[in-house]
Amino acid sequence: MRTADSDIIIVPGLGGSGPGHWQTRWEAKLSTARRVEQADWDRPEREDWVEQIVQAVRASRRPALLVAHSLGVVAVAHAAPAFPAHLVRGAMLVAMPDVERPDMPAHLHGFSPIPREPLPFPSLLVASRNDPYAAYERAEDFAFAWGSALVDAGEAGHLNTESGFGPWPEGLLRLAGFMKGL
Repeated sequence: MRTADSDIIIVPGLGGSGPGHWQTRWEAKLSTARRVEQADWDRPEREDWVEQIVQAVRASRRPALLVAHSLGVVAVAHAAPAFPAHLVRGAMLVAMPDVERPDMPAHLHGFSPIPREPLPFPSLLVASRNDPYAAYERAEDFAFAWGSALVDAGEAGHLNTESGFGPWPEGLLRLAGFMKGL
């Protein structure tokens, strides 16, 4: 699968992936990419977020490939059962937060529990060994439950701008390799 043959759906997390974030840069670079817009990036409501993702998938004219970061990963897991089966070809899921942790902000607990059903499409979950929002072992557990290939990003923080991941060319190469196998 090539980017020209797919609708790449960018699914940001909390805050919406600002101008320096790799998702924003990829969206600008990839001609078939578009972002899921949420009504409130800072006070997320699970039902609203899930519905926006489902609508973005349904609006696809070509096979969809989801590229989710942080809370967007958990929202995709919640939305997956509502996707038309033939539309989603795969998902690259990056830096899943463990919203089930008691120390997470209260407004994120609405995304709990995190679904554990296998995803109905190929996926890879990229996880960091020192992500402040999820222990690597939890990401490993969810990758197994979802049927996702797990990518160990090493000590990469939350794989966001604050962790030094602006353009993230290695991630773009990982995406290209994943798409090639679809």
